[in-house]
Amino acid sequence: MLLNKYTCTSVFLLLTFNLILLSQPANWISKGIGGGGALFSPSFNPNSVNEIFVGCDMSELFRSSNTGVSWQPVNFAQMQGGSNSKVQFNVVTPQLLYCINHRNDISSPSRSTDGGTTWSNLASDPSNGEAYSLYSDLYNPNNIVLTDYSRLWFSNNGGASFTLKYTSSSGGGCHVAGVFFDSTRIFVGTNEGLLVSTNSGSTFTMNTLNGIPAAYGLLSFAGAKQAGVTRFFAVTADMNDIYAGIPGSDYWDISRGVYSIDFGQPSWALKMTGITQGTDFPFFVSMAVNNISTIYVSGSNNSGYPTVFKTTNAGTSWVQTIITANNQNIVTGWQGTGGDRGWGYGECAMGFTVSPLDVNRLAISDFGFVHISTNGAATWQQAYVTQATQNPINTVISLGKSYEGNGLENTSCWWLTWGDANNMFASFSDIRGVRSTNAGALWSFNYSGHTQNTMYHTIKHANGTMYGASSNIHDMYQSTYLQDSRIDAGLGLVLMSSNNGAAWQTMHNFNHPVIWLSLDPTNTNRMYASVIHSTQGGIFISNDIQNGAASTWTRVSLPARTEGHPFNVKVLNDGTLICTYSGRRTSGGVFTASSGVFVSTNQGTTWADRSHTGMQYWTKDIVVYPHDASQNTWYVGVFSGWGGPPNGLGGLYRTTNRGVNWVRVNNTDRVTSVTFSPVSPDVAFMTSEINGLFYSSNISAANPVFSSVTSYSFRQPERVFYNPFNTNEIWVTSFGNGLRMGNTAIGIISQNNEIPEQFLLHQNYPNPFNPETIIKLALPDNGNVKIVLYDMLGREVKILRDEFMSAGNYDISFNGNDLPSGTYICKAVSNEQSSAIKIVLVK
Repeated sequence: MLLNKYTCTSVFLLLTFNLILLSQPANWISKGIGGGGALFSPSFNPNSVNEIFVGCDMSELFRSSNTGVSWQPVNFAQMQGGSNSKVQFNVVTPQLLYCINHRNDISSPSRSTDGGTTWSNLASDPSNGEAYSLYSDLYNPNNIVLTDYSRLWFSNNGGASFTLKYTSSSGGGCHVAGVFFDSTRIFVGTNEGLLVSTNSGSTFTMNTLNGIPAAYGLLSFAGAKQAGVTRFFAVTADMNDIYAGIPGSDYWDISRGVYSIDFGQPSWALKMTGITQGTDFPFFVSMAVNNISTIYVSGSNNSGYPTVFKTTNAGTSWVQTIITANNQNIVTGWQGTGGDRGWGYGECAMGFTVSPLDVNRLAISDFGFVHISTNGAATWQQAYVTQATQNPINTVISLGKSYEGNGLENTSCWWLTWGDANNMFASFSDIRGVRSTNAGALWSFNYSGHTQNTMYHTIKHANGTMYGASSNIHDMYQSTYLQDSRIDAGLGLVLMSSNNGAAWQTMHNFNHPVIWLSLDPTNTNRMYASVIHSTQGGIFISNDIQNGAASTWTRVSLPARTEGHPFNVKVLNDGTLICTYSGRRTSGGVFTASSGVFVSTNQGTTWADRSHTGMQYWTKDIVVYPHDASQNTWYVGVFSGWGGPPNGLGGLYRTTNRGVNWVRVNNTDRVTSVTFSPVSPDVAFMTSEINGLFYSSNISAANPVFSSVTSYSFRQPERVFYNPFNTNEIWVTSFGNGLRMGNTAIGIISQNNEIPEQFLLHQNYPNPFNPETIIKLALPDNGNVKIVLYDMLGREVKILRDEFMSAGNYDISFNGNDLPSGTYICKAVSNEQSSAIKIVLVK
């Protein structure tokens, strides 16, 4: 074939595209243990019965297209969730969704017109980014109720404009307990009574709650209409105990009864038979809008366990449906009777919902998990680990079992350490840490000796001993943990393990949080620890770590300006000690100029302040560039603060002469860390607080270019790790989205948006192959897609994709360089459909 200049250009661009793509993964697979953090505001899509959303205060809005079998977060650039991010649906316009969006750290009413893939804030937002609740009409796409702390607005034109309808006079603001739309009638339950409009929202009148004591308000409210009867249910509480935005965690003895009324009747009636006041604490009530007889209330009890009560006779009697004893009617993950965490971990309903048009579909979210029922609460199904690793119904869980998360990852992971190619330890907050013995495919709590809330950092000595820095204080050096009142009372340990984290023992108890450790390459018996306290904190040194629990520790001198908040500490190959001190705020919230980079050439006896002026308020990681043998090149992540001098200082700073001079090579407002490819000196990944993950292919340039890694969907990655035993694997820890792993050997090289008629995995080409091949996927419907490679014994070998994908035809590249020759089964699953092919790798 004759190649003209245009053909050559096309070939060059294609090759260039593939090179860039395979330098950074096209897909980041959830790799944690699932769950562990608070989840809120679940919502079922009545137009797609298997679709459910759930919000998280770590900024995710999770989405499942298969009733919680797997989840993906909506991309943070489009939507960021929160405790009040309950998605609203419409049956007239199925692709129209409404939700409160927390992007840019404000709370704005937002709309999607493509089923939740892309979102745009309503330009007419009267709350000015301080929305507390949003409700839309299931049958009329134009009707919206919106509130801020004290005011309520109504829109009858899809949010094009809003009209103020009510202003609360209560000190607790305007708490909306729920909204029921009934054609021209609109009912808004509030802490002050029932707001009613009978003229399509033109006017609202506050109705008194006859039959309910005057001191009570509505905590939660739901309605339904059937055979011409409109019926309401409400959970009540003392009006003085209710406030706008009240969370389910305020459940303890707050309820003053469940009441019901048929609209038009004179008074509400108490409906508590089967619910014991003072023992059971209902908080949420929910109904399908087309069923007035079956109602559910959810909350907690005096044992601190989540509860869901059900009535099928309009409240005449109630039955508890979550039977936690021996997990009687619950398919469990790692929480439950006998589990690594008991039912007290979840504790209470943080969110609860019934599908709008299906009274048998309901979901409860709590302090760590989501559980779903599709049979009217006869049985419950966990929705945070894969079904392959869950525990059968009515079974006491075995401690230490391994699990695979299903994408519902909402805890903070700080660090990863490989003991060897198979053994890994991941350092977490709240769930403490997890351990894998099969290269990260499955994770467990099968370890002993580490019981504090957080493991921040782990390192491995050449002799095989693993050391860990732990504390009972989580989220250290995030914006909420910079003040003495949040930190100084904290505890912390240096732990050690001789078996890759299977058993930990205390090496030293500092009685203050420990956040970082560093071994000295010039002395195998020396280690440094960063210990946090406003007056007693600093860098500590031990010169006899070979003595284990008998080792001695002393604090080295304090660098000038510092105030007890050490962070990273590292020892260079020549023994030079470098460290960062992070931010500190006074009791009044003012940042102090106590942060920065410090260097010692005499084991901390004296220090030189090597800080750029931009580093003096809130410095994060210092990373030594691994491709500079002299170790003169360092990079430092810096956060901007607020309140004057700390403003606008954030970014990534670089020095090529050990901190004598610095250049700010990226000015993203808050940069945490940077990681360099071990094989490509020009490639780096940079992490940020709210702007996601960045990639550079020319990091050593005078002005390196950084591009957003759009395939990574979470806003706050913490650190990036290349697997030292397989550098195709790139792992990302995060503040609130657990662990994700990408593989540079797998990527989408093309996509055709023409919608196929059938779900099908076409035969790969070439086949046999060595080592690269193309797998074609036909996806007729939007949904989560999981493509897994199995060996001929049915054992999982590799996950090629696990993410939400739009309908279309895909060419997916796969590189089998790290696999042995053989025949494999490649199976794709989406929307309860599956397709499989055999592929043959011949080397």
